[in-house]
Amino acid sequence: MTHRELIRELAEELGVSKAQAERSIKKLSQIVMTEVKAGHKVGITGFGVFYRGKRAARAGINPMTGGKIKIGAMDLPKFRAGSTFKEMLRKSP
Repeated sequence: MTHRELIRELAEELGVSKAQAERSIKKLSQIVMTEVKAGHKVGITGFGVFYRGKRAARAGINPMTGGKIKIGAMDLPKFRAGSTFKEMLRKSP
């Protein structure tokens, strides 16, 4: 599903304009990203939890030279699906 399709679906389902649906999606995205960046978890009951995860430092290989490089530790966004979401997928054909 594309961004446009999501907006259209949301607008039809809620009976609002496409512009209102798009603003809602953008605002929800901004809230989730801001909260996760601040280190907070954002949970949507039944859907899942967005949170800030950590990736440890590791050794890598430069594909151009074949030499070893150090890749530093980093934070990245993670998502853990909720029970309702998981159950829905288990029941799908």
